[in-house]
Amino acid sequence: MAAALPILYEDNHLIVVNKASGDLVQGDKTGDETVADHVKAYIKKKYNKPGDVFLGIVHRLDRPVSGAVLFGRTSKALERMNAQFREREVQKTYWAITKDRPPQTQDELVHWLKKNHEANRTSAFNKEGKGTQKAILSYKLMGRIAEYYLLEVKPVTGRPHQIRVQLAKIGCPILGDVKYGGAKQGGGQLIYLHSRSLEFVHPVKKEPVRIDAAVPKDQIWQLFNQL
Repeated sequence: MAAALPILYEDNHLIVVNKASGDLVQGDKTGDETVADHVKAYIKKKYNKPGDVFLGIVHRLDRPVSGAVLFGRTSKALERMNAQFREREVQKTYWAITKDRPPQTQDELVHWLKKNHEANRTSAFNKEGKGTQKAILSYKLMGRIAEYYLLEVKPVTGRPHQIRVQLAKIGCPILGDVKYGGAKQGGGQLIYLHSRSLEFVHPVKKEPVRIDAAVPKDQIWQLFNQL
């Protein structure tokens, strides 16, 4: 994990960082250092806090996904932001790069997803079935450069691997996302899906907040950096 923490927003209630692809948001069986650990250490040092630092994980990004991740610095902020996510009041925008053109320039996708926890893989179905959850997102084709297409994706629901599996279902797997049929790209845990922006009402100040996360300094991402 990079030594410098890319902070996008910080106050007494919230902190948002621009996560790198391959970094864990929270701990798993690997035991690797997490973004949450890194943020806690940063807060502890900056504010000279004794003892444990409170930090609540409001939402998560898959390990291979980059972009904006929001944390609550107080239990009140965490509870209120959790409620906003639960009530679908947070506008989440992602950018995805694919090597296949989507069927439509823009569309809304509705599928029913089922997670296989042992394989850590989600399947998408066109009809509801036992153990499935409804998943909704909209996408828009932003542009094409060389052999790559950039999609803007706005999920309505927040299901495991939702964007990855829904785009794969329509024949547009994300570049690098081998798990869902994407073309292999380089090494390491990198897929071309980025949490580009978050829009919400501040849990304490009650003011609108918009946070944008710059795309990774990767050659393919930088092709679209001016859009």
